[in-house]
Amino acid sequence: MAAAAAECDVIMAAPEGPGGLDSDEEARREAESFKEQGNVYYAKKDYNEAYNYYTKAIDICPHNASYYGNRAATLMMLGRFREALGDSQQSVRLDDCFVRGHLREGKCHLSLGNAMAASRCFQRVLELDHKNTQAQQELKNASAVLEYEKIAEIDFEKRDFRKAVFCMDRALEFAPACHRFKILKAECLALLGRYPEAQSVASDILRMDSTNADALYVRGLCLYYEDCIEKAVQFFIQALRMAPDHEKACMACRNAKALKAKKEDGNKAFKEGNYKLAYELYTEALGIDPNNIKTNAKLYCNRGTVNSKLRKLEEAIDDCTNAIKLDDTYIKAYLRRAQCYMDTEQYEDAVRDYEKVYQTEKTKEHKQLLKNAQLELKKSKRKDYYKILGVDKNASEDEIKKAYRKRALMHHPDRHSGASAEVQKEEEKKFKEVGEAFTILSDPKKKARYDSGQDLEEDGLNMGDFDANNIFKAFFGGPGGFSFEASGPGNFFFQFG
Repeated sequence: MAAAAAECDVIMAAPEGPGGLDSDEEARREAESFKEQGNVYYAKKDYNEAYNYYTKAIDICPHNASYYGNRAATLMMLGRFREALGDSQQSVRLDDCFVRGHLREGKCHLSLGNAMAASRCFQRVLELDHKNTQAQQELKNASAVLEYEKIAEIDFEKRDFRKAVFCMDRALEFAPACHRFKILKAECLALLGRYPEAQSVASDILRMDSTNADALYVRGLCLYYEDCIEKAVQFFIQALRMAPDHEKACMACRNAKALKAKKEDGNKAFKEGNYKLAYELYTEALGIDPNNIKTNAKLYCNRGTVNSKLRKLEEAIDDCTNAIKLDDTYIKAYLRRAQCYMDTEQYEDAVRDYEKVYQTEKTKEHKQLLKNAQLELKKSKRKDYYKILGVDKNASEDEIKKAYRKRALMHHPDRHSGASAEVQKEEEKKFKEVGEAFTILSDPKKKARYDSGQDLEEDGLNMGDFDANNIFKAFFGGPGGFSFEASGPGNFFFQFG
């Protein structure tokens, strides 16, 4: 504690007069004795006992400035600055030239965050003692607090909450008992998403003052931003009981109730299968409070689920991405986005999301989802024989044959014999791929291995060795089975023998 609080005032009792002690003199001596005992306990840092003895001295001699000064010093050491302020003010009312009294009053004002009043006290000390170095330093400290407070208010308006917290931390070094600074710091911490720290600051204030509306508001704000909306509303209502005109608590309470209602209505519409209405309600809810990161992350994910139901998969991916930007630990959003990536065949992105999920929660279900995505990624990097033939993955044997007939005739080299060398080469390549596709998909065992993602070459099937013409001939009945005839420039028809 500063020197203003660390030393007690020692004033010797007046010597005994020749006529003996009258009752007033006896009282003064008794008061002085209590003061001296208080000084002893103060020196031992037993501030509670020191406080008791200074109080006894004041009870006997209530007009002695030094007694109030000493009790103020004791209260400051106990961190009871508001009571200490009252005693120090009384000490200078009794003796306006009491330098230590003015210093203690200034220190109390500064500790409580009233830097302007503190400055006036320190200036009064310098009027009485212009060389007082402690007052000079404390005046600089008060100026620093005023500057930090001003910068923090500007930063808060600019939503630079980190800088505002920094300024409040610096100011609190000089004003450790200032609830106003602590509240501003706690509110900034809440807006930064540092809820446990903000809760701790607000709770400390409420332990000292359970009716502090600002602290009740901050507690509610933390719960609100942690998506505990019902509990948050209770704190906002309690804050408004203490301070009916508390604008921030009023607005937060209104937003919390509106957000809760919209979200619940959206959930109800979704459960009833009314996806269009659910989409509209979630969108309206997202417009209520952009600062509520956790709830908005859930709303984005919910809307993403709605979009996936409406088969608007790219919009669903965007919503899930927005949810993850707000909360990068939100597993449900990663899972929903990964499924959308799977549905749109963006397998590398799906694998990345499932890997993130599995690293966070190593469950059997998540492991299987990751394996499935990895398998689909592997399959996607092979030739897509279904796509080559232009059939669905659930195509029947007859559909596969019809598709092969159509594509084989479309890309047969004889059909393109009059084309440029470049076109002939491209069509020959496609003709070979169509043969490959038919070779695999027309054989149930090979098709099963292909569908399961197995490497066909590892199974002994070298696709580079087969002859597409042989497959074609076998399918159409061997040599002489058909031929291409020109029916005009650039036109061909085939005829069976």
